[in-house]
Amino acid sequence: MSANSVGKSLPRVDAVDKVTGKTLYSGDLTMKGMLHMKILFAERPHARVKNINADKAEGADGVVAIYTAKDVPVNEYGLQIKDQPVLCGPGSAKPYTDIVRFVGDQVAVVIAQTEAQAEAAVRLIEVEYEDLPILSNPKAALRPDAPILHPDHGDSNICVHYKIRKGDVDEAFAKADVIVEGEYQTPVQEHAYLQPEAGLAYMDEEGHVTIEAAGQWTHADREAIAHSLGLPNEMIRVIYPAIGGAFGGREDMSVQIVLALAAWKLQRPVKIIWSRRESIIGHGKRHASTVNARWGATKDGKLVAAEIEMIADGGAYMYTSNKVLGNAAITSSGPYFIPNIKTDVYGVYTNNVPGAAFRGFGAPQALFMAELQMDKLAEKLGMDPVEFRLKNALRDGDTLGVGTPVPATPSIVQCIEAARDKFKWKKSQSAKVKSKGKKKNSSPIVRGKGFAAGFKNVGFSFGYQENCWSKVEIYGNGRMERVVIHQAGAEVGQGLHTVMIQMAAQVLGVPESIVEIKTSDSAKQGNSGSASASRLTFMAGNSMKGAAEAALEKWKNEERPAIAEYQYLAPKTTPFDHDTGYSMPNFSYSYVAQAAEVEVDTETGQVRVLRVVSADDVGKAINPDQVTGQIEGAVVQAHGYAVLEDFKTKDGRVLTDQLSTYLIPTIWDIPEKVESVIVEIPDPNGPWGARGLGELPLLPVAPAIAAAIHNATGVWIDEFPFTPERVLRALGKIS
Repeated sequence: MSANSVGKSLPRVDAVDKVTGKTLYSGDLTMKGMLHMKILFAERPHARVKNINADKAEGADGVVAIYTAKDVPVNEYGLQIKDQPVLCGPGSAKPYTDIVRFVGDQVAVVIAQTEAQAEAAVRLIEVEYEDLPILSNPKAALRPDAPILHPDHGDSNICVHYKIRKGDVDEAFAKADVIVEGEYQTPVQEHAYLQPEAGLAYMDEEGHVTIEAAGQWTHADREAIAHSLGLPNEMIRVIYPAIGGAFGGREDMSVQIVLALAAWKLQRPVKIIWSRRESIIGHGKRHASTVNARWGATKDGKLVAAEIEMIADGGAYMYTSNKVLGNAAITSSGPYFIPNIKTDVYGVYTNNVPGAAFRGFGAPQALFMAELQMDKLAEKLGMDPVEFRLKNALRDGDTLGVGTPVPATPSIVQCIEAARDKFKWKKSQSAKVKSKGKKKNSSPIVRGKGFAAGFKNVGFSFGYQENCWSKVEIYGNGRMERVVIHQAGAEVGQGLHTVMIQMAAQVLGVPESIVEIKTSDSAKQGNSGSASASRLTFMAGNSMKGAAEAALEKWKNEERPAIAEYQYLAPKTTPFDHDTGYSMPNFSYSYVAQAAEVEVDTETGQVRVLRVVSADDVGKAINPDQVTGQIEGAVVQAHGYAVLEDFKTKDGRVLTDQLSTYLIPTIWDIPEKVESVIVEIPDPNGPWGARGLGELPLLPVAPAIAAAIHNATGVWIDEFPFTPERVLRALGKIS
């Protein structure tokens, strides 16, 4: 018997099948009699669909069916609000569904005997468009004379506005000894998951419309599909095959509804695989933002006030902008105590690809501003940036910007100290300007170091009653011979299934080898919630622990088999007050601090990240090797965001629509050394004290690199990615 599974680096239960190719992803699925689907994308940022002529396509070889807006029973969907048509065009009862609002809007679907036939037929569909004015800049979309993109959802293009009002900022600024102002720009980021959108839909043996496609929340997917098809939830079944990455990009629908529509109407299996280009134009992205900030401190290094305005590009539809930007509002003051805060965060509809969930969920944008403001204040005060952070770091009893105390055991101090010590940070009074005044024949290569910190909520927020379901079955006679656990939480590469087995084994005192897991089938499992908000280790862990304990009790009472279900309810939260933001928006936070060393070539503008130390408080490392893998993966993804990935659009059209033009880091580009420091300050409500981790290590990478570039060169670069052109421009080498 094993009773020490938690805390052990158990090999991933899905590793062997994935590396040997046995595992099936959505694009690998096949079925007898299967048809193939292709989608006609709008390829226009803003237009009214006047007419769709599919006559030529309908007569093409192999074509079985073509569906347009008139064929969708309830032509609307959306994770937060239903503001997006399933298919754009005439014929829907719902108004404004004949308008496309970004290039990735879907206009028609073709189902044919082969993929090639479907693709050929899509090109034969003739669409008459009436082009409409394009809003590609959020500030332009805010002008009083701007066209309203969603007249059925308000009389402006503001889709979100959050306010935080704490204390009296005017009075505090009047007493501040040092004030720093800045404007910061953060870019769009593409998720670039390995597996593009794909899926197979069919009627199962019990008459369910069944969709096998990657997602992040089976039960939410089921609800969205059922709504658009006008069917009861029970008629829809969502199953997740293996998922090749998500990072928030699979929270919103892509192929699921149209696949289900076709399978339901035709009563035959239908499959689709998006190309990489279709994936890039067709799914949401990290929100671009402009953040203006004014922060003040006393001469002894205490923060006294912060005034912040963020304008984020929400793109064509809401997606999760309301939640992303709520989190941005909370994290915009950084993991610090600031007694007086005035914050306004706006999300704005435009004709760009929608802003969506992406690892970090608003915090990377907010923290880029917050951490550079901290560095600039430290420099102006002549203080070491690490000491300045420690002086202001959140402690027990401190209030957040929303006016309520930070939930129990804030651990940002321990994270800052851990990163400082591992990096062997040496105190500095101010950045040393190494690029100026150098000897005539000295090297153009300069080095610098930077430091940044951050925090992020665990779990759903703002008044939602967080909950998660699990089930445990124990089989055997005199001893436990087989354990089956059920958990619908999505395994998106983070290792959830492995830690669920470890947790069940820990409670039951059995070897992990006798525990098997049944996963992600909405027809067979209760609602576990989304693989997002760094929530599953915490939420699914608590529900699995509860189910295992209940099953163990039945086993001890000699029930055979011993079967128990458990739904964990997290501590309650409250929504923002409309006027002040006052709230208890989250029940838990995780904390991180990082130090980075970079090398800048002042002749080419090239930035090389030599070393990143990341200290992350996970509460309890259920599987330490997986924790390290999460930290390394997040740092690499954030490094791409900070240094390399440059998503370009023009008038709403995507210019970098391939991985040959949108460059993500290869093995040659990633930081040369990533050092993980696992901090374990138990969360009082977490299973075995565990907190969430998945998003945490991504948060401070960009500002840490920005600070290191400044330390090396003496220039602040308040916009990223830090491409060679942008660095050279900051250095005055190019105009």
